Amino acid sequence: MKLTLGKQERLKSRKLIEKLFLDGKSVKNFPLRMVFLQTSHTSLFPIQAAFSVPKRNFKRAVDRNRIKRLLRETYRLQKEIVYSKVEKPTICMISYIGKEELSYEILFSKMTHLLNLLIKETTKNDEKPHI
Repeated sequence: MKLTLGKQERLKSRKLIEKLFLDGKSVKNFPLRMVFLQTSHTSLFPIQAAFSVPKRNFKRAVDRNRIKRLLRETYRLQKEIVYSKVEKPTICMISYIGKEELSYEILFSKMTHLLNLLIKETTKNDEKPHI
């Protein structure tokens, strides 16, 4: 698997993002929060992801962009964890909810834990018996 994060893997559709926040579930590992929804999308990849950092917590665009860059990088290097485990197409938004910028190493471990939480939540939903 290529360790890239191409255009097809990024969540851009306004309709899907709106649907994500209306119907999605969330998992948290402070300072990261992921809202996810298992739904069909146009990409060939199993997951489409978007990243956000609130302006309320980081006033300067330079700071927001740096954190988003770090989030994308940590996700890009670890996405194979999720790609191998998730069966249904999924969309997700990863938000940085902390007030201080953390180092790359800490963000890397937090992202690993967050992706494992996503796997746990999606497989838990699949195992429910249908009545």
